[in-house]
Amino acid sequence: MAWAMTKSWNHQNVASAIQHTLIGTTVTREQVVAHAHECLEYGFQAAMVQGSWVDVVAAELSGTDVQVASALDFPEVGLMTSAGKAAEAAELVRRGAQQIDIGVQIGWLKSGMYDEFAADIRGVVEAAGVPIKVMLELPLLSDEQRVIAIEAALGAGVKYLKNASSGAIEKAKPESISFLVSHCPSGVGVKASGGITTLSQTVALLEAGAQMVGTSAGISIVSGDSELGVVSY
Repeated sequence: MAWAMTKSWNHQNVASAIQHTLIGTTVTREQVVAHAHECLEYGFQAAMVQGSWVDVVAAELSGTDVQVASALDFPEVGLMTSAGKAAEAAELVRRGAQQIDIGVQIGWLKSGMYDEFAADIRGVVEAAGVPIKVMLELPLLSDEQRVIAIEAALGAGVKYLKNASSGAIEKAKPESISFLVSHCPSGVGVKASGGITTLSQTVALLEAGAQMVGTSAGISIVSGDSELGVVSY
């Protein structure tokens, strides 16, 4: 992760680390098409959208460098069955998703069901065949549970660790990112997520070692208006 520690970030180049997010019950086709075009205009790393719109965004971004990302077992994590998660992951990839963020079974972890916790993640990794990012919900875990969760996720083959699913769990902070980075072997990265709305916050997370950040405030961050109280997931 040394590159993240030494790169000089600013309004312009920070876009390359942002996963531009649009997820919501009332999101329309017109909005997701515009979202895809915003990713191209501003140079965002990926368009993060809900599964029901992945095919539309994939068509808009076909042949470009912008990745198509989606999420499952989200925004309330740990509610889906393992079989359902694996099947949905495969379907998202079929529709054009190139990377997927997934919720994990926090309740199983807290119940000492470590094998089941790991198998749930592994099932998605194997079914998808694309980079999987796990939302570890760090504030909900004890120190011991954090380490167990990380080791299970790494053993299952994930490519990225995330501090949280959203700002409702944690407003992303450098300390959480540094903790995850310290447990990442070569080839595994960290994504910061949760209430990221300002350039200064984004830079602090990247300097802590995150390779990417997830936010719905990407445009305001890169345009220099990010100190105006914009809301993000």
